[in-house]
Amino acid sequence: MSIITLLSDFGTDDAYVGIMKGVILKVNPAVTIVDITHAIAPQDLVQAAFTVDDYYKYFPEKTVHIIVVDPGVGSDRAIVAMETEKHIFLAPDNGVLTRLMDGAVVGRVVRVNNKRHFQEPVSKTFHGRDIFAPVGAHLSKTLRLNDVGEPIDPGVLVRLSLPRPYLTEEGTVAGAIVSIDRFGNLITNIDWRYLKERFATATMPSLKILIGNRIVKGLSPSYDSSTPNEPLAIIGSRGYVEISVNLGSACAYFGSDKGDRVEIIKP
Repeated sequence: MSIITLLSDFGTDDAYVGIMKGVILKVNPAVTIVDITHAIAPQDLVQAAFTVDDYYKYFPEKTVHIIVVDPGVGSDRAIVAMETEKHIFLAPDNGVLTRLMDGAVVGRVVRVNNKRHFQEPVSKTFHGRDIFAPVGAHLSKTLRLNDVGEPIDPGVLVRLSLPRPYLTEEGTVAGAIVSIDRFGNLITNIDWRYLKERFATATMPSLKILIGNRIVKGLSPSYDSSTPNEPLAIIGSRGYVEISVNLGSACAYFGSDKGDRVEIIKP
């Protein structure tokens, strides 16, 4: 069984995602296509980079992951195919694979330039249809990575300067909101393992989470640990600190946005 995943900022109001699936199925009618999300904020490479690192490890080996968050479509930016020890990724060379490269063992990387596998003519505005979809479909069959382009050094790929948590001079852990889900949960870049390393002797209820000029007391075990419409902080399923509101939206409650600073204070 072959599997292709799709991640994009296309949304689902227009036909873009459906068209890509049609192109894929023409090449490989037997493939299983899985939509990760098409609700990445338009051109938000940071959100996409965090999302890629969150989901791919839950898929079987040899899954082909197509990532189309591509503000540079039609320019001279490269499209790359990357092989890790278990998966294949097809993405624009714009930094969207940064977190993946930080954590995975990267094998071969090629610049996708073999036009034999493209859909012609290639549109300047829809490489998802004309390059990503057909190349990904061929890779999900029997096509080898080296057949889609020329090998390149992974070290030359574009990397984003992603926000990372750090320890301040005052001894607090500082991070940022990197994503806001549809429930209004504020997902930070503060990994639970990083927090444990810095605050090894602290207990979850004793920590204080500062967002704006408001403080949330303690890390809670579940979303219903506070009363309805009251805020709480929790370690989410992705392993990062989240600020939430029981039966409500933390985004609306705090008036927060992506990039806003979050601090965790040890008593």
